[in-house]
Order: sequence, then C-alpha cells, then structure tokens
Amino acid sequence: MKEFDIMLDKYAELVVKVGVNIQPGQVLVVQSPLETVDLTRLIVSKAYEAGAKYVQVEWEDEGVTRIRYEKANDDSFNYYPKWQANMMEQLAEGGGAILHIKVPNPELFNGIDSYKVSRAVKAAAVAREKYSTYVRTNKFSWSLIKAPTRAWANKVFADLPEEDRVQAMWKAVFLMNRVEAGGTQDPVEAWREHIKQLKVTQERMNAKRYKSLHYRAPGTDLHVEMPEGHLWLGGGDENQDGVYFVANMPTEEIYTMPLRTGVNGKVTSTLPLNLNGRLVEGMTLTFKEGKVVEYDAKLGREHLTSLLDTDEGASYLGEMALVPHDSPISRLNRIFYNTGIDENASCHFALGSAYPVNIEGGTNLSKDELLSKGGNVSLTHVDFMIGSDKLEIDGELTDGTVEAVFRNGNWA
Repeated sequence: MKEFDIMLDKYAELVVKVGVNIQPGQVLVVQSPLETVDLTRLIVSKAYEAGAKYVQVEWEDEGVTRIRYEKANDDSFNYYPKWQANMMEQLAEGGGAILHIKVPNPELFNGIDSYKVSRAVKAAAVAREKYSTYVRTNKFSWSLIKAPTRAWANKVFADLPEEDRVQAMWKAVFLMNRVEAGGTQDPVEAWREHIKQLKVTQERMNAKRYKSLHYRAPGTDLHVEMPEGHLWLGGGDENQDGVYFVANMPTEEIYTMPLRTGVNGKVTSTLPLNLNGRLVEGMTLTFKEGKVVEYDAKLGREHLTSLLDTDEGASYLGEMALVPHDSPISRLNRIFYNTGIDENASCHFALGSAYPVNIEGGTNLSKDELLSKGGNVSLTHVDFMIGSDKLEIDGELTDGTVEAVFRNGNWA
C-alpha cells in the first residue's frame, strides 16, 4: 500500500473507533461531500467491520447548494423538510450515530444575498430544534471530522502550486488528528492518551471553581462570570447509553458555559469566522450584562448582523473555551477558515445556545430551567476565536482571590 493509502485507512478507523465509537448492532449515518468519496467508503467499511447494523450515506454537493440560492423562488429559503428533521430525531432516539465530514467552502456564497442564507439557516434550525437538543445533551453519539475538498484547499493553501494544495491539506488533517504512516503509536491509542491529558486539565479547572475569568489582549477587556455548578469538559463524553465518543476531531479545548447575564466588556476576534459559507473578519463585540450592545467587523458585518438577529439568545454567549496558543494546530501557523479546526488553535467563545452538559444536572433541565440556572438558550451556536500569544486571563476564586490562568496565550 502507498503511504497515503495507509494513513487514509488509519484515519477512517480512528473516526469510527474513537469519533463515533460504533457499537455492534448500531445504525450509522455519514454525511459526506462528494469529493471525499474514498474516505467515506473506507468509513463505511470500517463501520461494518465494527459491527454496524446499517450505514447510510447522505451525499452533499456544494454545486447543488449554490444552485438553490441562485435559482430557487424566494419562499424556498423559509423551508426545511420536516421529514429530514424527523429522520434525524428517529436516529438519535433509536440509539444511532452520525458522522459528519464537515468542510464548508469559505467562499461558497460569494455574491449571494446574505438574507437568503440567514433565512435558510434559521428555517433549518427551527425544524431541527429537537434534534439539536439531543446533540447538546449527548443523547447519542455524533462526531464532526474534516477531509480536504479542492475549494477549501485552494483557500487555505493559496500560497502553494495548485496541484500541491489538496495533498498539503491531507497532510495537515492527518497531523492534527495524530495519524502517522510509519509512527510507532497507533492513532487510536494516541487519541486515548490525548483525551487523558485533556481530562487532567479539565479536572484541574473544575477543582478551582472559579467565580469569573478576566480576559485581556489587544482590543479585548472582558469579564466573564460562570454560573454555580458549571462544569469544564474536554476531549469527549458519554452518550445516554454510557458509550464514550469524541464530538469534534481534532480537539484541543476544554470548555464550559458562562453566566448568561454575567459578561461585561469588549472582545475582539483574532481569526476569520466562516459563517455558513460567508466570511466575517475583525469582529468586535461589546457586552453589557451578558448581551451584545455594540458590534462591528472589518469584513462581513452584515453577516454578523444576521447571526445576532436569529433570536434573543443569539446576542448572548453560550460557551467559553480555553486552548493554549502553543498547541499542535496553532503551531501549523495557518488559518483554516473552518471553525472546527480554527477553534482548536485558539481560545474562543460561542454566541448562542449553551450546552446543558456544562452544568450539574443540565441534561435533565427544560429550556426555562436552564435559563434559570444561568445558561443561554438559542436556535444557534457559533464559535468565534479570540486567542493569541498576547492573551492573558485571570481567574477569580470564590473567596475573592485573583490568580493567573493564562499568560502570553498559554497556561500559567
């Protein structure tokens, strides 16, 4: 076998055994771009070898997506098929798993009316609200992974000859997922060790029980309170049946929820945000008692406006995540225009819904109960990056003591 084929095979095995962690008799849905057909076929094969009962592949094509926004009647953008949402709900309720090869094209919607995209995104969010609740409460196993497409590689590696870009992207994806052709350590074992290390960091932060964190960097001076009973998580988690899975591959973060009304000050993004195929750069947000009261962006301000207009909760934070600047993805020194990767190179926040798993007893809370505990509720959840080698974070303990958490972008 060629070296690339060996690594592709290892990667497919990794995402099946660690990402969704397929169990005998389980149903798996794979959402895949047409361009990643070779990887997808290997994933299907590995899933059946692991004992999957049935594997369904849902093919996605950016060309087809683009045609809708160019040709469809206006009422198309307020529509999302209920049967599609029902299928995803049934998959979760039946103990199935979903693996999504998520590689959005950062320039897919160039020239498309931003309002059309926003309406379509909101229609999907409304129709899939119950399914999204299952996702955020870990009712079932799900995982988002990455694989190169030509459009994505052309954006990220524009400095390389065109014929080398997809290969360079594959090399980066393998590296950030700890896949080596001739390495002495099996990627599955490497990931289990990585998850252990994230758990050590997670447990250290949970033991601290910080009352609040104070973020400082160029363009950022933000105080963030945490609710009582908040939990830091990282690596992966167990579904309702006790099966461990990793929702994002790669992952380098530990994360929790902020107090919905406890965010005050200004924050400036440090990396571009790919917002459903539309770029937002140089974003600044000013918060008062948790809510965004002022905002701007050097590029794509109108897209940020549409995000904040999704619903009331879209103007509040739902997640805060810590990632050291000196981390494997950050050391690649490359902007990937893919939130699932860029967020694991940088500390970040998320506008929109909190994950109920980030507070004690959260998976059993209703929306109103989560709000009463200090968590946020929204149809959306969008991460944006704020980390750099200049970021400093102080933590305030319950007794009022203040201590260093981050210095120069890394753990203090």
